[in-house]
Amino acid sequence: QVQLVESGGGKVQAGGSLRLSCSASGRTFSSGTMGWFRQAPGKEREFVAAIRWSGGNKQTHYQDAVKGRFTISRDSAKNTVYLQMNNLGTEDMATYYCAAHSSRLILSSLWDGQNYDYWGQGTQVTDSS
Repeated sequence: QVQLVESGGGKVQAGGSLRLSCSASGRTFSSGTMGWFRQAPGKEREFVAAIRWSGGNKQTHYQDAVKGRFTISRDSAKNTVYLQMNNLGTEDMATYYCAAHSSRLILSSLWDGQNYDYWGQGTQVTDSS
């Protein structure tokens, strides 16, 4: 089993930054996929970003609305994935969930949360204004 624990959420002003972390325990993957999804109140869960890796090769993918503002990265030694979020807007306020799949998903599968095997409990990003 894999346990995912998110942290780093909190209150932030528009234009501010936060870094979310997702620590994975229970298993390490030589190849895999980890993603971030978010869900705002009254809205459907949506894909935010994902990172796929196989050995030392990594690829990152983003929803159009966050490209250039968000960066996903992975520290393999810590088995942790990060989501650096800059220039946050009200549209980014949501509960963010980390998800993982135990192999490298094909590109067309990244956007659908049903393709991920493991989920964290979520961390909230809220407007401080």
